[in-house]
Amino acid sequence: MWQNNRHNSGLASNSKEDFSQHVRNIPDFPQKGIIFRDITGLLRNGPVFKRAIDAIAGHHVEQAIDTVVSIEARGFIIGSALGYRLGSGVVPVRKKGKLPWQVYRKSYNLEYGQDHLEIHQDAIEPGTNVLIVDDVIATGGTVQAVAELIKEMKGNIVGASFLIELTDLNGRDKIKDIPVFSLIKY
Repeated sequence: MWQNNRHNSGLASNSKEDFSQHVRNIPDFPQKGIIFRDITGLLRNGPVFKRAIDAIAGHHVEQAIDTVVSIEARGFIIGSALGYRLGSGVVPVRKKGKLPWQVYRKSYNLEYGQDHLEIHQDAIEPGTNVLIVDDVIATGGTVQAVAELIKEMKGNIVGASFLIELTDLNGRDKIKDIPVFSLIKY
């Protein structure tokens, strides 16, 4: 029997597992001086991936989340699994030109320039409770742009969750009004 997220008591609310042991550190990728946090090891291990999703879902089980908005591309993996676990819909946010219908677009700054994100115009109805999900929060520019799109669509952002948070880059500062949960912190 299908259980709605508001009544699913099988979710753990707090995980003590160290998921970082399943993340590979790759120095100097994509450029010198950067340490890339590769989540492939966590994703390929079914039981570990399930526990990670359960831990994130457990943090949000008491919230009435209607839609998980996941950010291209690794965010789709985390967001889809999380939406399934919470019994919520999933909406993709993609880079410019990847969505086939009418979109809202938001530009955001990168370390080396500017990029754009898009969401279908009918993806979020006013008053929809939304959880933003991505694999990593770094400088916060991407999630800030997504939050602005959702707010312009009059969605109610209940939180933002990430598999990894790079705390030294202060990404939370760009979305101060949104509760943030991250499973792994560096």
